[in-house]
Amino acid sequence: MEVAPGQIAGLVGPNGAGKSTLLGVLSGLQRSNGGHVSLRGEDVTHASARARAQRGLARTFQQPELFLGLTVREHLVLAHRARVSRRRLWLDMLDLRALLPASAAENERVDGLLELLRLTRVAKAPVAALPLGVARLVEVGRALASDPHVILLDEPLSGLDMKASENLVAVFRHIVDESDGGLSVVMVEHDVAAVLSLSDAVFVLDFGERIAAGTPEQIRNDPAVQAAYLGDSKPVERSSIPSRPGAAGT
Repeated sequence: MEVAPGQIAGLVGPNGAGKSTLLGVLSGLQRSNGGHVSLRGEDVTHASARARAQRGLARTFQQPELFLGLTVREHLVLAHRARVSRRRLWLDMLDLRALLPASAAENERVDGLLELLRLTRVAKAPVAALPLGVARLVEVGRALASDPHVILLDEPLSGLDMKASENLVAVFRHIVDESDGGLSVVMVEHDVAAVLSLSDAVFVLDFGERIAAGTPEQIRNDPAVQAAYLGDSKPVERSSIPSRPGAAGT
């Protein structure tokens, strides 16, 4: 699987296909049994998750991993400091109850992301009080605040209503286009319609094996995909891929 700079890649498959496991391997949170992982031409197969993050890799999770005592804004400030001011970050981490005041540059970056994700109205709210859909947006904002080269998104649209999903899809496309080839996105998502509309390339997994790769149009009409997920020769039109009977969760 290869994702070019400035490209959005969709990763689809039923429950148990290995999608989240693959994101775990790419991010360094899980070790692979073989193969290698390359980030911007550098082999990071044996690098830690922290080292990969420092090289510009960010990710979100199926269940948001947030600091429940911090506000939405504080999450974005911390993520921004992780890349631009590690000394300030470590001082903050000593006592998460009292972050150092944000600089003008930090405020400008964070305010822009809050507006982009439509989180300004909840910027001062503790994340513990937020519904799941909004918490997912906070995770996306935190990933973007670290100014990454690659973002791995694990079901970012889950828990969002249709309007919020459409807004987030538009945000992803806007951010990648505005990055001038400096940002790549890999998105695991069950909403196949969203994946096909957003992605430049799509990869399909079935029981840990890649069975198809290509443009959204190629995937939509691929016989292997149709046979594996639809059981017939009709084009892919469903908004989600059904789980295989007995398939284990990833």
